[in-house]
Amino acid sequence: MYVFLKILVSALVIGAVTEIARRFPTYGGIIAALPLVSLLSIIWLHVQGEAMERISTFALGVLWGFPATAFLLVIVYLSLQHSLHLYAAIGLGLAGWALFLVLQDVVIKQAKIFFLS
Repeated sequence: MYVFLKILVSALVIGAVTEIARRFPTYGGIIAALPLVSLLSIIWLHVQGEAMERISTFALGVLWGFPATAFLLVIVYLSLQHSLHLYAAIGLGLAGWALFLVLQDVVIKQAKIFFLS
């Protein structure tokens, strides 16, 4: 039952955001930037009885992914501004996102070695 409810609520949120974005692109973007998916996921995890430690770890994972997601959106924005096809812009954004995550991991590991040595 929870799976159906999660899918329904998530679909309604996405549908509402895209309808707002269609009529008011800037406001739709602002609403889409809200941490709706993260918060819904945290709520669903809590409702399903996950331990607070696991939910906290999930929240930290979202935080670690945020800079890469911002980088993805910058790439998509710039690509579309330069008339790249939507799917090419998304592909470049995803590649940039993955590269950013790898580089972020390397930098963090090196910083730990440098500061903890």
